[in-house]
Amino acid sequence: MEKFEVIEGKVDWKGRQAVKYKHGGARPSLLILGTFCFEQLGTVALAVNLVTYFNGFMHFKIADAANQLTNFMGASYILTILVAFFADTFIGRWKAVIVSGFLELLGLALLGIQAHYPNLKPPLCNVFDPTSHCVKVGGTNALMLFVGLYLVALGSGGIKAALPAHGADQFDEKDKKESRQMSSFFNYLLLALCVGGAISLTLLVWVQDKKGWDWGFSLSFLAMILGLVIFFAGLPMYRIQPVRGSNAIVEIVQVYVAAFRNRKLQIPEDSSELYEINKDKEAAIESEFQFHTDSFRFLDKAATISGQNEKPEAQNPWKLCRVTQVENAKTILGMLPVFCCTIIMTLCLAQLQTFSVQQGLSMDTRIANSFNIPPASLPIFPFLFLTIIIPLYDHIFVPFARKITNHPSGITHLQRIGVGLILSSISMAAAALIEGKRKKVARDHGMIDAIPVLQPLPISVFWLSIQYFIFGIADMFTYVGLLEFFYSQAPKGIKSISTCFLWSSMALGYFLSTILINIVNSATKDNTRSGGWLAGNNINRNHLNLFYWLLSALSLINFFTYLFVAKRYKFRPQIDPVGDLDDSIKA
Repeated sequence: MEKFEVIEGKVDWKGRQAVKYKHGGARPSLLILGTFCFEQLGTVALAVNLVTYFNGFMHFKIADAANQLTNFMGASYILTILVAFFADTFIGRWKAVIVSGFLELLGLALLGIQAHYPNLKPPLCNVFDPTSHCVKVGGTNALMLFVGLYLVALGSGGIKAALPAHGADQFDEKDKKESRQMSSFFNYLLLALCVGGAISLTLLVWVQDKKGWDWGFSLSFLAMILGLVIFFAGLPMYRIQPVRGSNAIVEIVQVYVAAFRNRKLQIPEDSSELYEINKDKEAAIESEFQFHTDSFRFLDKAATISGQNEKPEAQNPWKLCRVTQVENAKTILGMLPVFCCTIIMTLCLAQLQTFSVQQGLSMDTRIANSFNIPPASLPIFPFLFLTIIIPLYDHIFVPFARKITNHPSGITHLQRIGVGLILSSISMAAAALIEGKRKKVARDHGMIDAIPVLQPLPISVFWLSIQYFIFGIADMFTYVGLLEFFYSQAPKGIKSISTCFLWSSMALGYFLSTILINIVNSATKDNTRSGGWLAGNNINRNHLNLFYWLLSALSLINFFTYLFVAKRYKFRPQIDPVGDLDDSIKA
């Protein structure tokens, strides 16, 4: 009889009641991981190598090409919120994955067609020849480029928004075994990203550089096709979270509006006097109920019934809200400080994707006498490290820690995030020391003005692997911990949007990186010959090592701020699968 146990609140893809052992669990989650792996295989190379395409083939200036790339990446992260909103409110997560996948395919097809046909691109021209007069892409060709590019951004952002939440939907948080499996799923989600990214940074970058961008876009298109085929194969096995039919984001906004409108009302001492629908009513069957908590008491005014309200159910929802609505709003508000504490880490990551690549271009990139690491492939280091570390963490550390803590993830989400934040500070300190060593080699060998790539310094690029290794471990702890934390704590109606907090944090981190660099250069322009720590094109003459020390210090301050925030955070009691209602103490 156990095999016919239905799963509360979940259906299959045809809308029928989902059944345990038939729908969901580890088996379909593997297909979801495969989909994510192939999607990353098709897009990671674009994130690191599109500057070459914009500059060398579309004839943007280097600065403009870099801006186009950061705009593309930022748009992809920000668009996750839009797609998650539609997924949670209108179409459902699995449909959002499919729609996003087809949009990404369409964008890659447009880019591939444009890269193949010469009449859709500017005339060939050597942008590095100062006597050349290269024509930048324009007109309908520019329109085709940007339509294709931002269709890829929308599709990739949509998959980031909906796929992790859909994968987590395959597990029941209240079941101890499945709760452990969900924790492993988030670990292996990062592993899927790393495997796909590592292949992308080697195979696809090589194809783009050696065989042509039309072949590169075609391989990305093929990878996305395979990813969608794998996803479709799992449709009969998926547990589907039904669309609520109501707008959870609007319901949270209603709480703030109602709390403001009821600001003059007195909150009752007995929380049972606050407004909530009757759980016995037929209308309440599909509703989610939350216990009242004493945090953010000012929001309780939204559920405070005035003496004139004889029939609260008939009241304007912008004037009177359910206790559950209020508690959902409290949960989102409580997560915001944790969200803010992770932005600095992405700021550090941005430096590994930019300045560390510039460091690598000035160093000896030989692996063997006949093979050099392509510059765009340098970010492969953290991907390779994580493919080794993640299985060891999930199969050795987590079971060991679980025996001590009795927590399904080994350690709590907040503890995991904290470990990553302190490691990011250590990574930046290591980067500062290595940059100091690299500059010393340049000085000792009289190569301060050496031309990158053409005149490599006699120091191996593998020294950079130290900072990548430490930051890779930080990634594993913080970003996976954040995905799991946001998903487990968010109200049912906004699970997809909650996982977008991570992507939004990354977008803000990239944006903050640009601001910080401008501030640092402005503050140090009168104290350095180059006009700022990071000014100019000669990395040997600037003060990147001091900038890394600054980031390390900021990360350390951020970590102590996070400790204060984490100790004050109160977990939603009914979500804790172990039954410990005071998880915030352990966190």
